[in-house]
This record gives sequence, C-alpha cells and structure tokens, in this order.
Amino acid sequence: MFFLMGIMPIRKNIPYMFSCMCQKCGSMCHYEIIMTANCLSIFFIPLFKWGRQYYVRTSCCESLYLLDKKVGDAIAHGEDVMIQDIDLTPINENYQAIKRCSVCGYEYADDFEFCPKCGNKLKIKTTR
Repeated sequence: MFFLMGIMPIRKNIPYMFSCMCQKCGSMCHYEIIMTANCLSIFFIPLFKWGRQYYVRTSCCESLYLLDKKVGDAIAHGEDVMIQDIDLTPINENYQAIKRCSVCGYEYADDFEFCPKCGNKLKIKTTR
C-alpha cells in the first residue's frame, strides 16, 4: 500500500466589498485580500492548514500590505469588518507600481500623458 501525500502552499482570494483610501497614493480603491497557508494533503485532499497569513493588495497603485491575522480570520469567516490603517503593515516600501493604460492595458514605465499603444489620455496619479 502506498500513500500519495505532500505539503504544498495554497493561495486563496477572499472577497471584500468595501471601498477604502490607499495609504500610499491617497486614491479611493478596492482591497484584494489574499490568504496564504501551508497545507498537508493526502491524495490531493487537503487535511491540515497551518501558517495562515493574510495580505492586502490595493487596486489603485498595487501596494502590498500584511493584514492583521484576527481581522483576516474575521473576513474569511464572512463577517463585515472594515479594515483600518492600523491593521495594515506595508511590505514593499520600495515597490514601483506597474502603470497600465485603463483602456488597452498596455504597461508603461515612463511618465506619459498619452498611452504609447492606443493614444488614449492617461490618468495621472499624484502622491502625497
């Protein structure tokens, strides 16, 4: 008799419906909540999860934050919890957000007024 078992990392997006103000750029945005953990599985059936961590990525400048575990657990269980600034710990201080055209999705690095691909006027975000 042989068993097919293993330990693998898992990642799950958790729905979060509230709009928030970004700490980094000051824009209104939505939070994408990501739960990561390690999982022991037998025959690809997950049995045990441990090492849960929750991350928040903003939709405006794609900043990444570590979310307080208690708040993350409450959101994962379906509770209506508002994420406060004290619940977030910045992870990527020197992170340069990828700039994308809102029409065609073209990624650009320089400061352009118009999209180099489709010619649409780009939204300029100011930092505080």
